[in-house]
Amino acid sequence: MGFSKLKIPKICEFCEKPFEAKTVTTRFCSKYCSEKEGKRQKRIAKELDEKQSLLEKSVKKIAEIQTRPYISVSEAVVLFRISKDTIRRLIKNGKIPAHNFGERLTRVSKLDLELLFTSVEIPPKKEEKSKPNFEVGNCYTITEISEKFHADPGTVNNVIRRNKIPTKKVGSFVYVPKDEIDKIFANR
Repeated sequence: MGFSKLKIPKICEFCEKPFEAKTVTTRFCSKYCSEKEGKRQKRIAKELDEKQSLLEKSVKKIAEIQTRPYISVSEAVVLFRISKDTIRRLIKNGKIPAHNFGERLTRVSKLDLELLFTSVEIPPKKEEKSKPNFEVGNCYTITEISEKFHADPGTVNNVIRRNKIPTKKVGSFVYVPKDEIDKIFANR
């Protein structure tokens, strides 16, 4: 049986270097790359299995922890996703009360931790600016603004830029919403 004289340009799936394959199904440039890719796939599958088993263990542990009123420092780490050092610092500063029943038997109240970490103030929602109305009767041009309010066109442009007023350019005219301009120039 002879070798094919076909030379198909391909890119190795492992090292991503170009090579010439002799068959259409060839995926790797060498046996070395093929073996390395196989090992990498096995390692990825093993890591996924470990993560899944760790997740299942954590779910069981968290469910058990949630039923008790007092928990250890390491259990608080799992439940609230904060470091041991942070919990110890909070205990030392007196922000959360703790009871020490012996070496490595420090217990904290789960209720106190929940009150400490769940009392996050939600900032009030900012008012959403409505979209500017650029219809024919609701806009000024720069010239109209300068004539109406007796201001230099350069000053008008600076005021528009400084107050971040939306503009719309149509041809050689720049249109600005009337209500925005009236608010600014009514105060002056």
